[in-house]
Amino acid sequence: MFNIVLVEPEIPQNTGNISRTCAVTGCSLHLVRPLGFSVDDRQLKRAGLDYWKDLRIFYYDSFEEVEEKNRGARFFLFSTHAEKSYADVSYEEGDFLVFGKETAGLGERILSEHRDRIFRIPMRPNERSLNLSNSVAIVVYEAFRQNGFKGMH
Repeated sequence: MFNIVLVEPEIPQNTGNISRTCAVTGCSLHLVRPLGFSVDDRQLKRAGLDYWKDLRIFYYDSFEEVEEKNRGARFFLFSTHAEKSYADVSYEEGDFLVFGKETAGLGERILSEHRDRIFRIPMRPNERSLNLSNSVAIVVYEAFRQNGFKGMH
């Protein structure tokens, strides 16, 4: 239904949790290298439990490759540096929801190229950020809510 893109994720447990969210919602997971772990990492597999068989996962060498291979798709990027709320987006089936690495986010180059498509999850001032897997879950479930939880029961 939706596509979750993780640009250079670093923590295997987060990616494992996100993979589980993707599996139970039917979202595809797109991972942009370099990854901060091996895809055979025990912690990654453990966090995803037995959901790996239900996961559609794709690997890329750059965010530009993701865009190139998915031309015409709508991309929404999420960053603590954005002004607009994730709840202001009207999500549609097939959208790509893009999140950056845990320690540095998406990076200035990617953000500067997509200024009109960057959104944030509101939080208290002076707090740094939410956990990556929690952020993905918040946005994914808002997208599904807006679409009547299509495909779920």
